[in-house]
Amino acid sequence: MLGDRPGGCEGSSSRSATVDQQQQLQPPPQPTQASAVPLSRYESQKRRDWNTFGQYLKNQTPPVPLSHCNYNHVLEFLRYLDQFGKTRVHSHGCVFFGQPDPPAPCPCPLKQAWGSLDALIGRLRAAYEESGGSPEVNPFGNGAIRMYLREVKDCQAKARGIPYKKKKKKKRNQIIKGNDNNDTNAALTQMA
Repeated sequence: MLGDRPGGCEGSSSRSATVDQQQQLQPPPQPTQASAVPLSRYESQKRRDWNTFGQYLKNQTPPVPLSHCNYNHVLEFLRYLDQFGKTRVHSHGCVFFGQPDPPAPCPCPLKQAWGSLDALIGRLRAAYEESGGSPEVNPFGNGAIRMYLREVKDCQAKARGIPYKKKKKKKRNQIIKGNDNNDTNAALTQMA
């Protein structure tokens, strides 16, 4: 009942629906001092990343509530983070383009490394869902984000001359069961 809510009154159903949507995407609850269980490194980083993204949205003109965030805001955030990057990405005109270990410094820009961005998106995607966001509308899981990350990965691989290859799983020696069982049985009978 609306009358039972503090500050609620009849006729404010649209207002309360908006408040419910905004409350839906709140930061994950922080542990109380009574529990005093330290967060894992991953959980701490996830909380910091979520707070940073929320602050980025608040600083937009006009501010963007988390409930109205979409993949375009996420892409803008990733591009914004490039200014704080530490990975030198050589431009096509650079003499060191395509060299993994250039012998001298160059004026090419520093950017966020692909692996850092990929891990960041994973943490933000998890934090979004933990904060009450629906997995179906998660802006961090959008195909445009995956495409952007793939482009960054390919661009950085070409610029630095380092091919990114998937690690192949080591194949285990597959033993033919018929031969193995016969050999084992023969060895056991000889021991007896």
